[in-house]
Amino acid sequence: MFDYKVTDIFFDLDHTLWDFEKNSALTFAKILENHKLQIDLDDFLEVYSPINFQMWALYRENEISKSALRYQRLKQTFDALHVYVSDDVIDSLAHDYIAHLSSFTHLLPNTVQTLEYLFPKYKLHIITNGFQEVQERKLKGSSIHHYFQKIIDSEMAGVKKPDPYIFELALDMAQVRAQNSLMIGDNLEADILGAKAMGMQVLHYNFHNDSEHGVCTMINDLIEIKNIL
Repeated sequence: MFDYKVTDIFFDLDHTLWDFEKNSALTFAKILENHKLQIDLDDFLEVYSPINFQMWALYRENEISKSALRYQRLKQTFDALHVYVSDDVIDSLAHDYIAHLSSFTHLLPNTVQTLEYLFPKYKLHIITNGFQEVQERKLKGSSIHHYFQKIIDSEMAGVKKPDPYIFELALDMAQVRAQNSLMIGDNLEADILGAKAMGMQVLHYNFHNDSEHGVCTMINDLIEIKNIL
């Protein structure tokens, strides 16, 4: 189904392999309790999740900094819930969230089975917009770090997907031509369109139940990769 032979596969990490939603919820349950904030976790996450999504979109476009992302997603959530939390506590929560997030290790369904299938056949790599200090810990904590030869993150590259340079850097580090590479990720703009613009082959893991777009094949479970590659 691909135009060229695939030798190298580049995965996104959050929402593609690593179960960000579950691990994030467990982290918030821990830190809200630690800070003795009497907020219903489900109510908090219902408000926080779309705000976090919007903040990350701004971060990808370089419209906000990393520190602003970490602060604003919490500040706006508490404001929307009409709960007063001081800036000092918000800063402490933001720090604790990053500190504890990688201690939870849930992966998305069939991640290990899929990696086990691909590992003997292809060179596997990661391209992630996540923070450098967190992503390595996520990979090691969830026991999948050893599958990947190169791990490229946006802080290392100085730009974020879909900027062409992060894909160029990844291809250079992996020493592979774009046409022989495959990018698999959940975000249409950052992962799929960004990689496709660089001449990479692409496969959209439809974690967010996006509408059919015709850009490339979409899969709803990682195990479907076994029927493609």
